[in-house]
Amino acid sequence: MAAAGALSEVSLREATQRKLRRFSELRGKSVAAGEFWDIVAITAADEKQELAYKQQLSEKLKRKELPLGVQYHVFVDPAGAKIGNGGSTLCALRCLEKLYGDKWNSFTILLIHSGGYSQRLPNASALGKIFTALPLGNPIYQMLELKLAMYIDFPSHMNPGILVTCADDIELYSIGKSEFIRFDKPGFTALAHPSSLTVGTTHGVFVLEPFDYLEHRDLEYGSCHRFLHKPSIEKMYQLNAVCRPGGFCQQDSAGGDSAYLKLGSDYVYTDSLFYMDHKSAKKLLAFYEEIGTLNCEIDAYGDFLQALGPGATVEYTRNTSNVTKEESELVDVRQRIFHLLKGTSLNVVVLNNSKFYHIGTTEEYLFHFTSDSSLKSELDLQSVTFSIFPDISEHSGKTCIIQSILDSGCSLAPGSVVEYSRLGPDVSVGENCIISGSCIPAEAVLPARSFLCSLSLKMNGSLKYSAMAFGVQDDLKKSVKTLSDIKLLQFFGVCLLSCLDIWNLKVTEKLFSGNKTHLSLWTARIFPVCSSLSDSVTTSLKMLHAIQNKSTFSLNSYKLLSIEEMLIYKDIEDMITYREQIFLEISLNKKQF
Repeated sequence: MAAAGALSEVSLREATQRKLRRFSELRGKSVAAGEFWDIVAITAADEKQELAYKQQLSEKLKRKELPLGVQYHVFVDPAGAKIGNGGSTLCALRCLEKLYGDKWNSFTILLIHSGGYSQRLPNASALGKIFTALPLGNPIYQMLELKLAMYIDFPSHMNPGILVTCADDIELYSIGKSEFIRFDKPGFTALAHPSSLTVGTTHGVFVLEPFDYLEHRDLEYGSCHRFLHKPSIEKMYQLNAVCRPGGFCQQDSAGGDSAYLKLGSDYVYTDSLFYMDHKSAKKLLAFYEEIGTLNCEIDAYGDFLQALGPGATVEYTRNTSNVTKEESELVDVRQRIFHLLKGTSLNVVVLNNSKFYHIGTTEEYLFHFTSDSSLKSELDLQSVTFSIFPDISEHSGKTCIIQSILDSGCSLAPGSVVEYSRLGPDVSVGENCIISGSCIPAEAVLPARSFLCSLSLKMNGSLKYSAMAFGVQDDLKKSVKTLSDIKLLQFFGVCLLSCLDIWNLKVTEKLFSGNKTHLSLWTARIFPVCSSLSDSVTTSLKMLHAIQNKSTFSLNSYKLLSIEEMLIYKDIEDMITYREQIFLEISLNKKQF
């Protein structure tokens, strides 16, 4: 059995490397008709994010890092209520119709949802999670390039329609050398990955129509009786979603959300991306035109896919337990979508040798880039990628440095990631830290499990800087409703109230930006504005050290911003320029050596 598992891992790595090579060949070249996507569209949450995405796409095309002759678009959500990735999908369909009229019914389209603010991985907040850097490639790949590489075989085996995916996950799979994944059936088609029942509780789960489970080929086609969204284990059993082992064995491994299964354990098939044909897309667009304005969050997976298949029932439309905010019209909109899509088929591409990775939180990001040998092996991730790091320490295999310049005198503890940064002499970085877009001068110490990310700001026409610093385990999304409850919030593992005391800050409504009924670390005005990048880092590190040492460091004399406000004031051009300067310096250094 171990031999079968090892063989499975080797085939997965080989298949992944082939796709990466194929994509690498297309970078900077004009693609032939049918060879690649006709349109690649990325969703954005607001106009500021839209601008950031457009600028980065423009830079990539200029540097010939993407295939050419493709239409790349950024589609921004309408201002107002949050509409979720389902609402963004509907909005993108309307944008396609406006841009292309009836022409888009002959296109293969990749739609990548990247409209969130990445509160669980804030180094992706300013420039977007689809532009998250990876320790891979030269020049380095970001999530966008990886998505395009992993889906390289899809367009030429797809009928006109739209493939919908998210910006912070990675799907790897291996199939027979003469086989291809086909998206050529009417309705919807989704990829299905074998996963543990625990993983099933946080994903979509397919209740498959009976088909031949005995062979368990790497690629099988089936149809879905009904789709469950984040079901309980009890519900999976009750609704026949659970598959019993029948000689099916994948190796035991920690890597991937589809936690590879032990011999003899029950399993389910979970979702990742899905395709809809043009007819289904037109149906959804007509619905969106009819309702006019959407005022609630729709989930592209939970609200579209649960309506599909012969076993779908309307019951889920009233279940709001997985909804972050229950708007009055949500149930009504869900029911209308259910009746609109009811009777539409949900085809399933079962990928028995596949993995699904999620990189949307600080914990996942650190684990997959430093400790997880599976993903490192499959993608051939490097410990040092396109960087200057003269003295590779004993821990280099357990660290991750991406497009950064580190002085030979600095030290980096295992489990830490540094991207787009400069670290001076005698800088000491503790274990499991994330450093992004920062310039850390000499003799600074970053405590273990710290998060540090600098942003350029444009304030009253002047260029300023601010660095967000906290603990990698801090929950930026957790909110309280009143000032008296802020003692429930924690900064670097310490009660926020105690931190405010250490920083000599008063507890008033002015301490928080935005909606005063959702007080959180995200909206707390605690980060100093400085005139230089290195000053912003030095000042924020002093904040951290004061908390760690229970000493005082007054923030009274500084202009303070929340992370929410930093993103409003962010100067995209300056951040991109800073990355470009590091890029040029590394390129010059590599030529010299």
